[in-house]
Amino acid sequence: MKNRLKVLRAERNWSQAELAARLEVSRQSVNAIETGKYDPSLPLAFRIADLFGLAIEEIFLRD
Repeated sequence: MKNRLKVLRAERNWSQAELAARLEVSRQSVNAIETGKYDPSLPLAFRIADLFGLAIEEIFLRD
C-alpha cells in the first residue's frame, strides 16, 4: 500500500523518531510503513490520520 506518511512528516520537520514517539510505536515501524514494507493496523492507521488531521484515505492510497 502506498502512503504519504514521509511527505506529511517532512512537512512538519519531524524525524522518524519524533513521529514514532507521537504514535507510541518504534522508529523502525515508522520506517517500515513509510517504505511500504508494513501496512499499519487499522487502529494505528486511525491514530496516524488523527495526528495529521486527515482522513485515512488521504494518507494511505491503493496500489
